[in-house]
Amino acid sequence: SFLCLFLGVCGGEFSILRSPQSVAFRDGNWPIPGERIPDVAALTMGFSVEEDLPWPGLGVGDLFHRPQATVLVTVKGVDKLPVKGFSYPIENAVPFSLDSVANAIHTLFSEETPVVLQLAPSEERVYMVGKANAVFEDLSVTLRQLRNRLFQDSSILSSLPLNSLSRNNEVDLLFLSELQVLHDIASLLSRHKHLAKDHSPDLYSLELSGLEEIGKRYGEDSQQFKDASQILVDSLQKFADEMFNLYGGNAVVEVVAVKEFNTLLSRKTRSILQASQSKKENPYNLAYPYNYDYSVIFNIVLWMMIGLALAVIVISYNLWNMDPGYDSIIYRMTNQKIRMD
Repeated sequence: SFLCLFLGVCGGEFSILRSPQSVAFRDGNWPIPGERIPDVAALTMGFSVEEDLPWPGLGVGDLFHRPQATVLVTVKGVDKLPVKGFSYPIENAVPFSLDSVANAIHTLFSEETPVVLQLAPSEERVYMVGKANAVFEDLSVTLRQLRNRLFQDSSILSSLPLNSLSRNNEVDLLFLSELQVLHDIASLLSRHKHLAKDHSPDLYSLELSGLEEIGKRYGEDSQQFKDASQILVDSLQKFADEMFNLYGGNAVVEVVAVKEFNTLLSRKTRSILQASQSKKENPYNLAYPYNYDYSVIFNIVLWMMIGLALAVIVISYNLWNMDPGYDSIIYRMTNQKIRMD
């Protein structure tokens, strides 16, 4: 990890605020590649990934008891936050999304009511798909809705110590509105607890950039930035505890703190992927040379055929050498009829 920091490619921190006993996170300073954070979320929920993850921070855990929810909060504008729990440095902090995890949930649990909520309040980006997400239709997602929500009677302004932050500054209100979203998500879920008790897993992905805007507006050495950082840490801890308790202690709550994403590396990665996809388009219509599920399917088919073949051989042998004089009702009945004749 010292080499990682020396080279300057570590640009953030991946923290586990709450997790059940069935998920085994190990305490250590092992760097996690930024592009593999979605794979960590997928593996903790019991989904398979295309490429193995040789990261010591995540153990095998209990394969038969998977968490019912994963909550991932991305905080932009700061390298680390003093939160409680396991923390790991991020190597190559590139932008990521949990679309692959969301697609897996929709594919496997399409007939049930999974909650899939991906939200970036400051950018007005929201992704809600599924039967259960009708519950979150009242959630404030636009900047106007967020501002109006803050000045309602039940908002966090009535109980949150603002310190050096102001109600009259747009940057401060943007930061506070993101904290309001955290409060409202937990509040809506507490009123619809059946969503947390069903058999389908849930996914929450939130991206907060209000702290970054406060750092740009006041400076990272300002009292406003320090107060906002402390308020954010307290709010994240409270949000993690509430979500963890609503799911009966069977949820993983994670926080990604990143100063800024390495967009140059991410664009390079996308160009490589686009080039590889263009190479697959060939006039010969050749099949993809290897599927990651091939070994699994091959073993299932192979051992099933071997088991069926052995079963046929054993049954055939026993039928061929069966003595009808012991337990055969047919033999006894035919034998009596013969004696009567």
